[in-house]
Amino acid sequence: MADFLLEIRRLRTYFYTYAGVVKALEGVNLRIHEGDIFGVVGETGCGKSVTAQSILRLVPNPGRIIEGEIIFKGRDLLRLSEEEMRREVRGKQIAATFQDPSTFLAPSHTIGEQLRDIIKANADDPKSFDGKTLTERVVQALDKVNLPDPERVAGQYPHELSGGMRQRSMIATGTSSTPSLFIADEATTFLDVTIGAQILRLFQEMNRRDGTTILIITHNLGIVGEICNRVAVMYAGQVVESCATDELFEEPMHPYTVGLLSAIPRLDREMEELEEIPGTIPNLIHPPEGCRFNPRCRHAMDVCREAQPGMFEVFEGHYVSCHLFDEEGEDNE
Repeated sequence: MADFLLEIRRLRTYFYTYAGVVKALEGVNLRIHEGDIFGVVGETGCGKSVTAQSILRLVPNPGRIIEGEIIFKGRDLLRLSEEEMRREVRGKQIAATFQDPSTFLAPSHTIGEQLRDIIKANADDPKSFDGKTLTERVVQALDKVNLPDPERVAGQYPHELSGGMRQRSMIATGTSSTPSLFIADEATTFLDVTIGAQILRLFQEMNRRDGTTILIITHNLGIVGEICNRVAVMYAGQVVESCATDELFEEPMHPYTVGLLSAIPRLDREMEELEEIPGTIPNLIHPPEGCRFNPRCRHAMDVCREAQPGMFEVFEGHYVSCHLFDEEGEDNE
C-alpha cells in the first residue's frame, strides 16, 4: 500500500442548527501524497472549507466531527488531545491561510509582532530566542513570501497593507516553521487576477523549495488546472472523483464532474454551447437517499436512489464514487 502524508477515511462532520442537522461531510475519503499540490474543487457549500477545518480540528460551533479518521504522518489527528494538536500539529506541521486574511490578522498589532508570537509559540524552546535572532527570523519569514522591504512590512499594521500583501503576510505566519502541509482555503478569492497569480506562484515555490505539500481549496477549476498535480471533486459533502489533474480534464468519469466541465468554457476544444447541470444543490439537512447527485443525474438508476456508492478505483490512482463503475473498479472505501 502506498504511503500518504494525509489520508482521510469516512469523515463525517455535522452542524447542529435550530433548523436541523446539516450533514456537511458524509463519508469523505481523501489521499494526499507527500510533495503533492493537491486541489479540492467544488461548488459553494459542497464541504471544501469544512474539510480543511476538520483536518485542523477547528470546526466552528455548532459543528462536530462525528466519526472517521484523519491520518497524518501515521497518526490519527482525531485521537490527539487538544493540547497535542496545539503544541505539535497546528502551525508546526500543518498550517493554513484563508480567503480573508483580515479576519485572522490582529488589527492592533504589527505584522512583526504577530510573527514573533507565532515563531515563539512554535519553537521547541521559546527562551532560546534573543531579540536580535527573533527579529531576523521575522524578516526571513516575510522575505520568503517575496514581500518587498520586509523590515518595513514587519513594522506595519494589517490595514496599512494591500490585500495581496496581507495575504502574503498571512502565508508568512503559516510557513515560518516550514510545515509539512500547507492548506490554502480560497486564498486568491478576494485578490485581482495579477496578485492572485503571484500567490499561486508562491505556493509552487514553497512546494519546490521547501518540499511543502500544498492543499488548495478552491471553486476555480482554472487554478486546479494551472498548479495542481492531483485533484478531488466534491459534491454535497462527499468526494465523487479523485485523480491526476490531467486525467480529470481529459477523461472525467463521474456524471457530476462531466457536467461541471461541460458548463465552463474550454480553450483546448471547440464547444458549440455550454451545458448546464439540471436541478439544484440538495438541502444537506434532508439530503437525497442513496447517491446525493442522483436527482440531477441523467444516468441515475434504481440503485442510485437506494444506496450510497463506494469509492471505486477504475484506473490506477483514479477513484470514482458512482454506481456506474461498481463492476469495473475495486471498492477502496
